[in-house]
Amino acid sequence: MSTLPKIAWIGLGIMGAPMAENLLKAGYEVTGHTLEPDKLERLAAAGGTPAASIAEAVREADVVITMVPASPQVEAIAYGPDGILEHARGGALLIDMSSITPRTSVDLATAAAGKGIRVLDAPVSGGEAGAVEAVLSIMVGGHQEDFDAARPLFEVLGKTIVRCGPHGAGQTVKAANQLIVAVNLQACAEAVVFLEKSGVDLGAALDVLNGGLAGSTVLTRKKDNFRTRDFRPGFRIDLHHKDMGIVTDAARAVGAALPVGGVVAGLVASLRAQGDGGLDHSALLRGVERLSGHTTG
Repeated sequence: MSTLPKIAWIGLGIMGAPMAENLLKAGYEVTGHTLEPDKLERLAAAGGTPAASIAEAVREADVVITMVPASPQVEAIAYGPDGILEHARGGALLIDMSSITPRTSVDLATAAAGKGIRVLDAPVSGGEAGAVEAVLSIMVGGHQEDFDAARPLFEVLGKTIVRCGPHGAGQTVKAANQLIVAVNLQACAEAVVFLEKSGVDLGAALDVLNGGLAGSTVLTRKKDNFRTRDFRPGFRIDLHHKDMGIVTDAARAVGAALPVGGVVAGLVASLRAQGDGGLDHSALLRGVERLSGHTTG
């Protein structure tokens, strides 16, 4: 009989599904719930147990993991008569791996403590590929002893695993991550248009740039998207728009200026307003192309 903790997984989207599957491969028992029937079928095919409700998913779980789009969804699944806090057992560990506001994470931890439920905020970076390959960066907020207890599980999902401080600290670091990624993507997009308008071989240029100081994980992961204009979503513009709102609001609250970040937040919002919210965030290239009168469809 397995001595691994029983896992309840809530939210089986682009990131959640492969992450839950990696836990199954590692021998964990995973019961999952999500709103899309096809995602439950995928979980079952991977060896997991579909649940018809949050209550059913979490009732026997030692660890409850959530991976949903934003703060409203976290609040919806956590609170109320049908929520996690009402049905998870006392002593369970709730790990929220969504990207939400730091305030939401702090409030959730406070509410859960009243039910005897421990909480970690543990957002991730690495996109769909990082989730599939189990090489995510995981930034964690919460108590040290809870982080230590969760570390073996995190090691199945990622490679860089760091406790950043108390509740909410993981979300604060994730907000900074999304700021850096968005600015990097925008710079790469501008370079792509500049290179193509200059008549340079784009593939060759991106390869050599990525071997020098201009290289980055963003460029490594997204250079083929730029080159082929493949904007199938690994991380949607809609979600990055949400994250830029989180970081600009959080920065305002602490008095930190984001002069470049504010501009890029506006460009992300503009792209979304033009109907590209469902595309991968590398589609920031489309916004630069439009501004440059240089479109490829």
